[in-house]
Amino acid sequence: MAYAAYIFDAYGTLFDVHSAVRRHAEAVGPDGQLLSEIWRAKQLEYSWTRALMGQWRDFWALTEDALDYSFERIPSADKSLKPQLLEAYFKLDCYPEVPAVLKGLKAGGARVGILSNGSEKMLDSAVRNAALDTVIDDVFSVDELKTFKTDPAVYDMVTTAYRLYPGAVSFQSSNRWDIAGATKFGFRTLWINRARMPDEYRDLSPSMILPDLNGVD
Repeated sequence: MAYAAYIFDAYGTLFDVHSAVRRHAEAVGPDGQLLSEIWRAKQLEYSWTRALMGQWRDFWALTEDALDYSFERIPSADKSLKPQLLEAYFKLDCYPEVPAVLKGLKAGGARVGILSNGSEKMLDSAVRNAALDTVIDDVFSVDELKTFKTDPAVYDMVTTAYRLYPGAVSFQSSNRWDIAGATKFGFRTLWINRARMPDEYRDLSPSMILPDLNGVD
């Protein structure tokens, strides 16, 4: 293996954040996709805002806050579905290629881990639900620091724990802003551009751009 550790963002990279609403698509109604997109956008916005103001609120609480906002934006969606949608988010589907890719990296002798804004309970549930607990060596949650990406201290959790230089770590994320932060920190970065979005943060380019995790090595 070229890298000692392969670290993955969780939400949007390993786990499909839109699978929660999709699981209840019929009940949510025709605006389900828009509801899901707003939910995700506000969840991220809340994490960035909280980090900048130094006002910690864990990612699960922000996820719930963002869903409340989304219901207000999409009045056609039944607010009584909130418990079911949160339960589904707690047990998100992983993308189909994820198990094989992680198993291959681990079989090659590398450490395989998650570095996420998610709370410890959220991540534990997602990993177990996807049966990845036998493949993932470590799960690094920002709960320990009480801030969020792209704070350099978040990426430093990996290098400190593993006693590695940043260049020995390959970091994979579907979030371009996350890739920018990890690139600035010194990781080798792979942007998993699942949504086929245009590039940005061009002064902080990834080492590689892939449509999914196939090809990570």
